[in-house]
Amino acid sequence: MNWFKKNWLWVTVHTLALLPLSFLIIDTASGNLSVNPIQKMTHITGETAIRLLVLSLACTPLNIIFGWRQVIPLRKPLGMYTFMYAALHFLIFIGLDYGFDAGLVWEATFEKQFALVGFLALALMTPLALTSNRWSMRRLGKNWKRLHQLVYLISILAVLHFLLSRKLALDPEALIYGGIILTLLAIRVPPIRKKITAYRRTRYEPYHKGD
Repeated sequence: MNWFKKNWLWVTVHTLALLPLSFLIIDTASGNLSVNPIQKMTHITGETAIRLLVLSLACTPLNIIFGWRQVIPLRKPLGMYTFMYAALHFLIFIGLDYGFDAGLVWEATFEKQFALVGFLALALMTPLALTSNRWSMRRLGKNWKRLHQLVYLISILAVLHFLLSRKLALDPEALIYGGIILTLLAIRVPPIRKKITAYRRTRYEPYHKGD
């Protein structure tokens, strides 16, 4: 019980992150994936990936705005789950849609804008996933942080991929994701970050000095 009290946030994140995959496996095994199962699997993995990406990007702003340091360690598992679902999304595209036919995959990737943008996002995400460990942090040193700043570009590419894959020119859901991600990135801009941190300290910290 004490362990759960200390690690409830970590347990919650892993549980919620694995639920979409669990439901997808159950629905696939029971044949409950609608009349177009490939499309359904594509949508589930893609939307889960972008939602987890948003959550991973939200960790630092939550710490900046509210001082919630406990969410910072969650960036790594959320990022890894984002990569997992993005990779599954890509495997469904090249495997179930095109039967791993290299010629067809190549043609589809460079003919469809959303496929090319999605491939670029996954390609950039791969080295981040491979270096999300302490050994890589030690080996890369300061370059590790520079490398992982690619997540900002990846997030923009992910929103663009989502938008281009929709039939509507300005899909409301894609625009919402885009607005949230741009806000989360804006909070990281040093002048904005400093103002928010200064406001938080003057607004909340005086009440805790006497505790």
